[in-house]
Amino acid sequence: MSKPNLVVGVPKEIKNNENRVALTPGGAGMLQMSGHRVLVEAGAGIGSGFSDEDYKQEGATIIAHAAEVWAQSDMIMKVKEPLPAEYGYFKEGQMLFTYLHLAAAGDLAAQLLEKKVTGIAYETIQLPNGSLPLLTPMSEVAGRMSVQIGAHYLEKFYGGRGILLGGVPGVPPADVIILGGGIVGTNAAKMALGLGANVVIIERSADRMRALDDIFGGHLRTLMSNPYNIASAVQKADLLIGAVLIPGARAPRLVTAAMVQSMKPGAVIVDVAVDQGGSIETIDRVTTHSDPTYEKFGVLHYAVANMPGAVPRTSTLALTNVTLPYALELANKGFTQAIAENYTLQLGVNTYKGNVTHPAVAEALGMPYTKLIDLS
Repeated sequence: MSKPNLVVGVPKEIKNNENRVALTPGGAGMLQMSGHRVLVEAGAGIGSGFSDEDYKQEGATIIAHAAEVWAQSDMIMKVKEPLPAEYGYFKEGQMLFTYLHLAAAGDLAAQLLEKKVTGIAYETIQLPNGSLPLLTPMSEVAGRMSVQIGAHYLEKFYGGRGILLGGVPGVPPADVIILGGGIVGTNAAKMALGLGANVVIIERSADRMRALDDIFGGHLRTLMSNPYNIASAVQKADLLIGAVLIPGARAPRLVTAAMVQSMKPGAVIVDVAVDQGGSIETIDRVTTHSDPTYEKFGVLHYAVANMPGAVPRTSTLALTNVTLPYALELANKGFTQAIAENYTLQLGVNTYKGNVTHPAVAEALGMPYTKLIDLS
């Protein structure tokens, strides 16, 4: 039997209530059929409904401890960025294929650089049209969830205003303000409109606003993004959703503390961009699924960085549909050939040989940027 080309490791996620997994049994089977060896930490897929036996049936090897998975693997596939407890597993030259969000994670970036890990970030892999194929499905999930979550926390029991998002005949619906009209914002608007809310999207691109007007047939309002319009809209919001993303960079702070202070008591903020630093000034901490909210100026703040982890079956299937082809490309061709032949994949490389190789990440971290081509 020929030696496998690559050893691909899938450790269990350890972030609070993160039940997604980076590879399905079917994906493990495809890697195995391509001549690679797949190591899966025991229990890694259980939260998404995949048993260890499911992986075994596809040829994967179940490994009892995370340390062994990391130690034996040439490429690690994860969902969320490594946490400090995992930094000790890093080894030079190892590929790490996951969401990294380094713009808001200086300590993680420093560790990847020190250990000379090849960090390939799902969120900066970018197609020629500017779209982010590996971020899109999770943005769709998070956008839809943001409205469900907001409606939940607007209930009085949870500290909200005691408002039904869609109202009832004779009683007006809630005002939902969405910052950003991209994938997250569009999916949030679909859900909010479906529940009968009044919806406003604040967007900086006139062309995107025209597209949103066509998509929704005039059922929502759009506003040009500027401080005056944002302040005016935020003051009226029952539910404010932050849905702004700049690939690789820190999210821009669009809502000031003073704006939040002007909001109605019991209003709710859900900031989907919290893993990139958040677009709302009062989002000054990341929360977890087990302790998701805090109150500031009488406004309830929801700042969970792994929202799709709450619906892991849907999220894992949606995510792995788009990550697997890139994982196969990296495994089958090797890192050097894969990035040389695929510029889209090349844009995903954030760290390599101890250097920051993505310009937006370097700027956000205040570190030097080195072109990947200069290191190859």
